[in-house]
Amino acid sequence: MAKNKTAYVCQNCGVDSPKWIGRCPSCGEWNTYVEEPVLQKDSRTILPSLSAPAKPILVSEIAPQAHRRIQLQSGEFNRILGGGLVPGSVILLGGEPGIGKSTLTLQIALDTQLKVLYVSGEESAEQIKLRADRLAGKNPNCYILSETLLENILKHAQSMNPELIIIDSIQTLYTERVESSPGSVSQIRESAAQLLKYAKETGTPIFIIGHITKDGTLAGPKVLEHIVDVVLQFEGDNNFVYRIIRAHKNRFGSTAELGIFEMMGTGLREVENPSEILISHRNESLSGVAIAATIDGIRPFLIEIQALVSTAAYGTPQRSTTGFDIRRLNMLLAVLEKRVGFKLATKDVFLNIAGGIKVIDPAIDLAVIAAVLSSSLDIPLPDDCCFSGEVGLSGEIRPVNRLDQRINEAAKLGFKRVFVSGNVKNMPPIESSTKIISVNRVEHLVKYLFTKQSVE
Repeated sequence: MAKNKTAYVCQNCGVDSPKWIGRCPSCGEWNTYVEEPVLQKDSRTILPSLSAPAKPILVSEIAPQAHRRIQLQSGEFNRILGGGLVPGSVILLGGEPGIGKSTLTLQIALDTQLKVLYVSGEESAEQIKLRADRLAGKNPNCYILSETLLENILKHAQSMNPELIIIDSIQTLYTERVESSPGSVSQIRESAAQLLKYAKETGTPIFIIGHITKDGTLAGPKVLEHIVDVVLQFEGDNNFVYRIIRAHKNRFGSTAELGIFEMMGTGLREVENPSEILISHRNESLSGVAIAATIDGIRPFLIEIQALVSTAAYGTPQRSTTGFDIRRLNMLLAVLEKRVGFKLATKDVFLNIAGGIKVIDPAIDLAVIAAVLSSSLDIPLPDDCCFSGEVGLSGEIRPVNRLDQRINEAAKLGFKRVFVSGNVKNMPPIESSTKIISVNRVEHLVKYLFTKQSVE
């Protein structure tokens, strides 16, 4: 009898090796190689081909066809996908445990009128029923299947012909063709390939939920992201109610879109205007609070920057941020000390972006500096102003892109003044009466906000 061949496969990136290696030469991770059997070339596929073999065809002879997108009840999700579900597409949804992946997909299955097959390898049918009662969905054609064997799942799919399939999750599936445990690189790769084959041959869209690793990337081989058509990342903090979905890959739309949801007891609610929620409505003016006009993807909205500057109780001052890069905060503090003369080396500085979201837009630098100065001087900023500008190492305020959209968003919420860079050229027309205040350097901002002449 022939001996089964084995190889050592990295469980992080999927690179194989004929022998065990301590450190993966591809991804650099240690102790990730596991011995797995090699799939034989003559093994049969799980799903027989449903169509005739493809033949070469001239590109000029291909008839263009418009994709008929399937509209979901969630407008935010339709926009992320580029206008709706494309038949035969495979969507991979990743996120941290407890972030709301299963809740979102079950909510999609219950709100639509499509014939849905919801496959769960992590929960029983009774557990899913409890969540479905809480979500109060009314889809009479939503079928629940608690199964982890891929062969059985495809047999049920072929017999009932669903219009939408949801897999929760890809790490729990296994096939008898691969002799390894569920969640291994070989099992994930083979299961995803067979699901893709079924989706393309039947035109059935498939949602696949994936786990993520400790560093925030999708678990499994990198080929998993190449196989699917759309890769969505579910972001947010379990301690906050807001969730953000970003498209990292989309073959049928833009990757600049994002959707914002609010986690409630009855499921995820769409947030159509995030600016009104991310900004707190205060009855009194407080120091250390500044409003920044930012853009994430192609969507402008306003966020609240909160800063607290106090005397260091111990020898070493603390620097702490939530939702903002700590290294960029240290750079802005160095600019304030070098260019403006504020001595912050002995002060504790804490920075927080309200709502629990993470922002990497450099246009909020100006708001961060204004909030830090306001807290350090204990002088509240005016309630009717917001900020949008990038700060350089020499203290200059640099212009940002799509400034007109930022200003129009600020005007919708009643802000009368917007601080921007003085180096803006060819300012686009603004559809509001908001006053635009141009400042070239950080020193000019300090004089305008915290001097008696500007107050008067």
